[in-house]
Amino acid sequence: MSLVKIICIILIPSLFMACGSGNQKASSLFEINLAENAKQVRQNDEIGISINNKKEKSIERIVYSIDGIEIPLNNNKLTINLPTLGHKVLTAKIMFDGETIEINKNIKVFSAKAPEIYTYTIINEYPHDTRAYTQGLEFHNDTLYESTGKKGESFLRKLDYKSGKIYEQIDLDKSYFGEGITILNDKIYQLTWQSGLGFIYDLKTFRKLDNFHYGKSREGWGLTNDGKKLFKSDGTEKIWFLNPDTMTEEGYIETVTNSSIVNSANELEFVKGKIYANVYQKPSVMIIDGKTGAIEGVINFSGLSDKITEIENWDKANNVLNGIAYHPDRETFFVTGKFWDKMFEVKIQKK
Repeated sequence: MSLVKIICIILIPSLFMACGSGNQKASSLFEINLAENAKQVRQNDEIGISINNKKEKSIERIVYSIDGIEIPLNNNKLTINLPTLGHKVLTAKIMFDGETIEINKNIKVFSAKAPEIYTYTIINEYPHDTRAYTQGLEFHNDTLYESTGKKGESFLRKLDYKSGKIYEQIDLDKSYFGEGITILNDKIYQLTWQSGLGFIYDLKTFRKLDNFHYGKSREGWGLTNDGKKLFKSDGTEKIWFLNPDTMTEEGYIETVTNSSIVNSANELEFVKGKIYANVYQKPSVMIIDGKTGAIEGVINFSGLSDKITEIENWDKANNVLNGIAYHPDRETFFVTGKFWDKMFEVKIQKK
């Protein structure tokens, strides 16, 4: 056996052992301790912190950070003030004896305030197709666009919201379960549920232009935009940011209250910096800060389903509120549900 081979046999395993032992060495030396053994904090909270120096090393300096943002230490306390909320990793970079080691601690960062409760006033009622299992709803100018679900029953259509008259419709292949839509730069973007695939159409011609595949997001649920990027819900606590040109996922926010991380955002609508999200299978809509993920309000739509007519073979478990669209000229919201015979124009106000 050559000398080179012998050296490789000796060195390569040792390299792997060294790479794998870094975290083990760090945890054997130090540990992050939060006051009262806290595992969650709220935005703007001040939390006591210390390092358990297991081997009594001579620590020269400690730098704390979350998401790469350094958090200054003041009287052995950290003030939590982050751009986004949810699951986070608190990192301590410890310098000692000419070495630098990083240790981590998983925490949850919640909103500073509880969501406010909102209610609604019905302005108008309009007809809605009882064959439409509504998954996406959006206005462009004065025309309403709707996407529906169920395999073999999914379609994309544009219509006159006042009469229900259909201008154009595209039926999806029977293998696809349609989901949310949004309109940006003269294109319609449409999701499917579990196929990992979305479609792009020309707004004017209704001609299909392209497909796109999901990245790390789990499924296709709701879709909206802020004029620059797309927001996509996927059945988890995450709302993803998509680049409309490349359709790549470029980050996400997590939806949180002052006490929990919430994973129920469905159909989405973006209005003045806030994401309005149907709560999956509930008669309510969350108002989410589009930058931090904080759930600032919840609109209680209880009682709205009492105003619709039950159709044949009615399934109350599935025929729930879903579909929210904002009409900027009228400054009102339009809401409906899966297989509902009515769509409601409403004004939102604090309760």
